[in-house]
Amino acid sequence: MLLTADVGNTNIKLGLFDGDEFTCKIRFSTDTCQTSDEFAVELYTFFQIYKIDAQSITSSIISSVVPKVTYPLKTAIQTVTGAKSFIVGPGLKTGLDIKIEHPETLGADIVAGCVGACEKYDGPFIMIFMGTATAIAYVDENHAYHGGAIAPGVGISLDALTQNGALLSSVDLKAPKKAISSNTTDCIRSGVMFGTACMLDGMIDRFIQETKKECTVIATGGLAPLMIKNCTHQIVFEDNIILDGLNYIYKRNKK
Repeated sequence: MLLTADVGNTNIKLGLFDGDEFTCKIRFSTDTCQTSDEFAVELYTFFQIYKIDAQSITSSIISSVVPKVTYPLKTAIQTVTGAKSFIVGPGLKTGLDIKIEHPETLGADIVAGCVGACEKYDGPFIMIFMGTATAIAYVDENHAYHGGAIAPGVGISLDALTQNGALLSSVDLKAPKKAISSNTTDCIRSGVMFGTACMLDGMIDRFIQETKKECTVIATGGLAPLMIKNCTHQIVFEDNIILDGLNYIYKRNKK
């Protein structure tokens, strides 16, 4: 089996593949202070909980935007399973033609997500990643990545608002009944939920205007389902698209 790992600033997501069959997903918090031994204990514990035979994992691939975690996690995976890991980065074949000024700076999670979308939706498409940051990417019909936009993530924006506004308290991420709200809690919800939806709709319009192409729009990330249902554009939610992309990248590079 193949173990895929998507290391984000907030969470680490692990996915198991038996061939092309996605069999299991595990999620835990990203901690830059953890050692490889501590990661190994977590991995071993999760495998025990979900009754996963560590010895059945013969290979691994990691996409990471947190360098401090990449190699401790790689070492932990090898300790627990014996499998060596590919690291998504320069020199690895992805099938994605990256046409930006500095291709080596493109986040591994965006590469993997776009590869997964290329395999499933072909192109052109707009890909929205909703994590610690909100990243919006454009890939054409030839699987060429042309760039995109990055905005503060929903959680960061809400934290900044409530931490710096003395009379503003944090709220749960739930859309109010109407945009013009009559109490502080719903006013914040309106700004965060509907404001984010308007930003996404507006950016999609601008991408389509600049490319002059009708695009499939895909979103991934923990907050994506809450946000896209308030958008006017039709947006497909793909929870595991980054892990799927890692599976495809592994298959292109395995000996």
